[in-house]
Amino acid sequence: MGASLVRLHFHDCFVNGCDGSILLDDTPTFTGEKTAGPNNNSTRGFDVIDQIKDAVNDVCSENVVSCADILAVAARDSVVALGGGSYDVLVGRRDSTTASKDAANTNIPSPLSDLSALVSNFESHGLALEDLVVLAGAHTLGFARCVSFRNRIYNEASTIDADYAASLQAVCPPSGDDDNLSQLDDTPASFDTAYYQDLMGSRGLLHSDQQLFMGDGSAADELVQNYAEDPDAFSADFGAAMIKMGNMSPLTGSDGEIRENCRAVNSD
Repeated sequence: MGASLVRLHFHDCFVNGCDGSILLDDTPTFTGEKTAGPNNNSTRGFDVIDQIKDAVNDVCSENVVSCADILAVAARDSVVALGGGSYDVLVGRRDSTTASKDAANTNIPSPLSDLSALVSNFESHGLALEDLVVLAGAHTLGFARCVSFRNRIYNEASTIDADYAASLQAVCPPSGDDDNLSQLDDTPASFDTAYYQDLMGSRGLLHSDQQLFMGDGSAADELVQNYAEDPDAFSADFGAAMIKMGNMSPLTGSDGEIRENCRAVNSD
Protein backbone atom coordinates (compact mmCIF):
# COMPACT_ATOMS: atom_id res chain seq x y z
CA MET A 1 0.00 0.00 0.00
CA GLY A 2 2.93 2.34 0.62
CA ALA A 3 3.82 2.42 -3.06
CA SER A 4 0.19 3.23 -3.90
CA LEU A 5 0.17 6.33 -1.68
CA VAL A 6 3.40 7.66 -3.18
CA ARG A 7 1.98 7.17 -6.68
CA LEU A 8 -1.31 8.76 -5.64
CA HIS A 9 0.50 11.89 -4.41
CA PHE A 10 2.59 12.12 -7.59
CA HIS A 11 -0.43 11.73 -9.86
CA ASP A 12 -2.31 14.33 -7.84
CA CYS A 13 0.42 16.96 -8.02
CA PHE A 14 1.02 16.63 -11.76
CA VAL A 15 -2.50 17.63 -12.80
CA ASN A 16 -3.29 21.03 -11.30
CA GLY A 17 -0.94 21.06 -8.36
CA CYS A 18 -1.05 19.18 -5.06
CA ASP A 19 -4.69 19.87 -4.29
CA GLY A 20 -6.25 16.47 -3.63
CA SER A 21 -8.19 16.58 -6.90
CA ILE A 22 -7.35 12.94 -7.63
CA LEU A 23 -9.39 11.90 -4.59
CA LEU A 24 -12.69 13.31 -5.89
CA ASP A 25 -15.35 10.97 -7.25
CA ASP A 26 -17.21 11.87 -10.45
CA THR A 27 -20.17 14.22 -10.14
CA PRO A 28 -22.90 15.38 -12.55
CA THR A 29 -20.79 18.49 -13.27
CA PHE A 30 -17.34 16.95 -13.84
CA THR A 31 -15.61 13.68 -14.62
CA GLY A 32 -12.82 13.21 -12.12
CA GLU A 33 -9.31 11.88 -12.48
CA LYS A 34 -9.74 8.35 -11.15
CA THR A 35 -10.70 6.94 -14.56
CA ALA A 36 -8.04 8.82 -16.54
CA GLY A 37 -5.71 6.53 -18.48
CA PRO A 38 -2.73 6.82 -16.08
CA ASN A 39 -4.98 6.21 -13.04
CA ASN A 40 -7.64 3.72 -14.08
CA ASN A 41 -6.99 0.30 -12.48
CA SER A 42 -3.62 1.69 -11.39
CA THR A 43 -3.93 4.18 -8.53
CA ARG A 44 -5.03 2.75 -5.21
CA GLY A 45 -5.13 3.77 -1.57
CA PHE A 46 -8.25 5.93 -1.63
CA ASP A 47 -9.76 3.98 1.26
CA VAL A 48 -6.59 4.47 3.30
CA ILE A 49 -6.79 8.24 2.83
CA ASP A 50 -10.46 8.09 3.93
CA GLN A 51 -9.47 6.25 7.10
CA ILE A 52 -6.69 8.71 7.90
CA LYS A 53 -9.02 11.66 7.29
CA ASP A 54 -11.61 10.24 9.69
CA ALA A 55 -8.97 9.58 12.33
CA VAL A 56 -7.45 13.07 12.02
CA ASN A 57 -10.86 14.73 12.26
CA ASP A 58 -11.64 12.68 15.37
CA VAL A 59 -8.38 13.71 17.04
CA CYS A 60 -8.77 17.38 16.06
CA SER A 61 -12.50 17.40 16.88
CA GLU A 62 -13.03 19.48 13.76
CA ASN A 63 -12.23 19.60 10.06
CA VAL A 64 -8.91 21.47 9.92
CA VAL A 65 -6.49 19.27 7.93
CA SER A 66 -6.92 19.10 4.17
CA CYS A 67 -7.02 15.92 2.16
CA ALA A 68 -4.14 17.29 0.07
CA ASP A 69 -1.96 17.59 3.18
CA ILE A 70 -2.98 14.14 4.39
CA LEU A 71 -1.96 12.66 1.03
CA ALA A 72 1.41 14.42 1.10
CA VAL A 73 2.18 13.29 4.65
CA ALA A 74 0.96 9.73 3.98
CA ALA A 75 3.28 9.49 0.97
CA ARG A 76 6.25 10.59 3.11
CA ASP A 77 5.36 8.16 5.89
CA SER A 78 5.08 5.34 3.36
CA VAL A 79 8.60 6.05 2.09
CA VAL A 80 9.94 5.96 5.65
CA ALA A 81 8.03 2.77 6.53
CA LEU A 82 9.57 0.99 3.54
CA GLY A 83 13.14 1.96 4.39
CA GLY A 84 13.57 5.42 2.90
CA GLY A 85 14.73 8.58 4.62
CA SER A 86 12.36 11.08 6.17
CA TYR A 87 11.87 14.63 4.92
CA ASP A 88 9.86 17.61 6.06
CA VAL A 89 6.44 17.99 4.49
CA LEU A 90 5.25 21.56 4.21
CA VAL A 91 1.57 21.77 5.13
CA GLY A 92 -1.18 24.32 4.74
CA ARG A 93 -2.56 23.19 1.39
CA ARG A 94 -6.27 23.40 0.74
CA ASP A 95 -8.39 21.08 -1.38
CA SER A 96 -9.68 21.69 -4.87
CA THR A 97 -13.39 21.83 -5.55
CA THR A 98 -13.16 20.20 -8.96
CA ALA A 99 -11.16 17.65 -10.92
CA SER A 100 -10.49 16.93 -14.59
CA LYS A 101 -10.05 13.61 -16.35
CA ASP A 102 -8.77 15.42 -19.45
CA ALA A 103 -6.15 17.31 -17.44
CA ALA A 104 -4.96 14.06 -15.87
CA ASN A 105 -4.63 12.42 -19.26
CA THR A 106 -2.65 15.41 -20.53
CA ASN A 107 -0.35 16.08 -17.59
CA ILE A 108 0.58 12.76 -15.98
CA PRO A 109 3.68 11.33 -17.74
CA SER A 110 3.05 8.25 -19.85
CA PRO A 111 5.01 5.02 -19.33
CA LEU A 112 5.52 5.06 -23.10
CA SER A 113 7.25 8.47 -23.14
CA ASP A 114 10.74 9.03 -24.52
CA LEU A 115 13.26 11.00 -22.47
CA SER A 116 12.65 14.23 -24.37
CA ALA A 117 8.91 14.08 -23.64
CA LEU A 118 9.56 13.31 -19.97
CA VAL A 119 11.95 16.24 -19.64
CA SER A 120 9.46 18.58 -21.35
CA ASN A 121 6.67 17.40 -19.08
CA PHE A 122 8.69 17.94 -15.92
CA GLU A 123 9.93 21.32 -17.10
CA SER A 124 6.33 22.40 -17.67
CA HIS A 125 5.80 21.77 -13.97
CA GLY A 126 8.90 23.67 -12.91
CA LEU A 127 10.97 20.52 -12.39
CA ALA A 128 14.40 19.77 -13.86
CA LEU A 129 16.10 16.64 -15.23
CA GLU A 130 17.56 16.03 -11.78
CA ASP A 131 14.05 16.00 -10.31
CA LEU A 132 12.85 13.65 -13.04
CA VAL A 133 15.55 11.07 -12.42
CA VAL A 134 15.30 11.10 -8.64
CA LEU A 135 11.48 11.12 -8.51
CA ALA A 136 11.45 8.21 -10.97
CA GLY A 137 13.23 6.36 -8.17
CA ALA A 138 9.81 5.98 -6.54
CA HIS A 139 9.57 3.05 -8.96
CA THR A 140 11.75 1.20 -6.49
CA LEU A 141 8.33 0.45 -4.97
CA GLY A 142 5.35 -1.41 -6.33
CA PHE A 143 4.16 -3.01 -9.52
CA ALA A 144 2.97 -2.12 -13.03
CA ARG A 145 0.27 -3.61 -15.24
CA CYS A 146 1.08 -5.73 -18.29
CA VAL A 147 -0.61 -3.22 -20.59
CA SER A 148 1.94 -0.58 -19.58
CA PHE A 149 5.04 -2.64 -20.43
CA ARG A 150 3.84 -5.05 -23.14
CA ASN A 151 5.29 -3.06 -26.04
CA ARG A 152 8.66 -2.81 -24.31
CA ILE A 153 9.12 -6.53 -23.73
CA TYR A 154 8.14 -7.53 -27.27
CA ASN A 155 9.49 -4.66 -29.38
CA GLU A 156 12.54 -3.16 -27.67
CA ALA A 157 15.10 -5.95 -27.91
CA SER A 158 18.01 -3.53 -28.26
CA THR A 159 17.42 -1.93 -24.84
CA ILE A 160 16.18 -4.81 -22.68
CA ASP A 161 18.05 -7.75 -21.19
CA ALA A 162 16.92 -10.86 -23.10
CA ASP A 163 16.44 -13.06 -20.04
CA TYR A 164 14.50 -10.32 -18.29
CA ALA A 165 12.23 -9.86 -21.32
CA ALA A 166 11.59 -13.60 -21.49
CA SER A 167 10.63 -13.73 -17.81
CA LEU A 168 8.16 -10.89 -18.33
CA GLN A 169 6.68 -12.48 -21.43
CA ALA A 170 5.73 -15.44 -19.25
CA VAL A 171 3.32 -13.23 -17.29
CA CYS A 172 2.41 -10.71 -20.00
CA PRO A 173 1.29 -12.31 -23.31
CA PRO A 174 1.19 -10.38 -26.61
CA SER A 175 -2.53 -9.76 -26.06
CA GLY A 176 -4.93 -10.13 -23.16
CA ASP A 177 -4.22 -10.31 -19.43
CA ASP A 178 -3.74 -6.54 -19.34
CA ASP A 179 -4.00 -6.42 -15.56
CA ASN A 180 -1.28 -9.00 -14.84
CA LEU A 181 1.35 -7.38 -12.63
CA SER A 182 5.12 -7.31 -12.56
CA GLN A 183 7.32 -5.65 -9.98
CA LEU A 184 9.01 -2.41 -10.96
CA ASP A 185 12.37 -3.52 -9.57
CA ASP A 186 13.89 -6.52 -7.80
CA THR A 187 12.76 -5.32 -4.35
CA PRO A 188 9.25 -3.87 -4.79
CA ALA A 189 8.57 -3.53 -1.05
CA SER A 190 11.87 -1.86 -0.15
CA PHE A 191 12.85 1.75 -0.73
CA ASP A 192 16.38 1.26 -2.05
CA THR A 193 18.52 1.79 -5.15
CA ALA A 194 17.70 -1.50 -6.90
CA TYR A 195 15.67 0.45 -9.46
CA TYR A 196 18.74 2.32 -10.68
CA GLN A 197 20.88 -0.80 -10.67
CA ASP A 198 18.24 -2.50 -12.81
CA LEU A 199 18.30 0.38 -15.29
CA MET A 200 22.05 0.00 -15.67
CA GLY A 201 21.49 -3.67 -16.50
CA SER A 202 18.81 -2.92 -19.12
CA ARG A 203 16.17 -4.24 -16.78
CA GLY A 204 13.88 -1.22 -16.58
CA LEU A 205 10.29 -2.45 -16.66
CA LEU A 206 8.70 0.54 -18.38
CA HIS A 207 9.89 2.23 -21.55
CA SER A 208 9.96 5.52 -19.66
CA ASP A 209 12.15 3.95 -16.97
CA GLN A 210 14.82 2.66 -19.34
CA GLN A 211 14.87 6.01 -21.15
CA LEU A 212 16.68 7.40 -18.10
CA PHE A 213 19.69 5.16 -18.77
CA MET A 214 20.64 4.48 -22.38
CA GLY A 215 24.36 3.92 -21.82
CA ASP A 216 25.35 6.91 -23.91
CA GLY A 217 27.01 8.94 -21.19
CA SER A 218 24.18 11.47 -21.00
CA ALA A 219 23.43 13.61 -17.97
CA ALA A 220 20.57 11.25 -17.14
CA ASP A 221 22.96 8.29 -17.32
CA GLU A 222 25.29 9.99 -14.86
CA LEU A 223 22.48 10.66 -12.40
CA VAL A 224 21.28 7.05 -12.58
CA GLN A 225 24.79 5.74 -11.98
CA ASN A 226 25.28 8.11 -9.06
CA TYR A 227 22.10 6.96 -7.33
CA ALA A 228 22.83 3.30 -8.04
CA GLU A 229 26.13 3.69 -6.20
CA ASP A 230 25.12 6.14 -3.44
CA PRO A 231 21.94 5.30 -1.49
CA ASP A 232 22.46 8.25 0.84
CA ALA A 233 22.52 10.69 -2.07
CA PHE A 234 19.36 9.11 -3.48
CA SER A 235 17.53 9.36 -0.16
CA ALA A 236 18.51 12.99 0.41
CA ASP A 237 17.77 14.12 -3.14
CA PHE A 238 14.49 12.23 -3.25
CA GLY A 239 13.26 14.02 -0.14
CA ALA A 240 14.26 17.39 -1.55
CA ALA A 241 12.50 16.65 -4.85
CA MET A 242 9.35 15.49 -3.07
CA ILE A 243 9.25 18.78 -1.16
CA LYS A 244 9.72 20.68 -4.43
CA MET A 245 6.97 18.67 -6.14
CA GLY A 246 4.70 19.12 -3.13
CA ASN A 247 4.95 22.89 -3.59
CA MET A 248 3.58 22.84 -7.13
CA SER A 249 0.64 25.26 -7.31
CA PRO A 250 -0.86 24.59 -3.86
CA LEU A 251 -4.17 26.16 -2.94
CA THR A 252 -3.76 28.37 0.12
CA GLY A 253 -5.51 31.17 1.94
CA SER A 254 -9.13 31.39 0.85
CA ASP A 255 -8.63 29.34 -2.33
CA GLY A 256 -10.27 25.93 -2.39
CA GLU A 257 -11.60 24.40 0.81
CA ILE A 258 -10.85 21.81 3.46
CA ARG A 259 -13.05 18.87 2.51
CA GLU A 260 -15.03 17.01 5.13
CA ASN A 261 -15.01 13.97 2.86
CA CYS A 262 -11.98 13.54 0.60
CA ARG A 263 -14.15 12.04 -2.13
CA ALA A 264 -16.57 14.95 -2.44
CA VAL A 265 -16.65 18.73 -2.27
CA ASN A 266 -18.31 20.23 0.76
CA SER A 267 -22.02 21.00 0.65
CA ASP A 268 -22.94 24.66 0.75
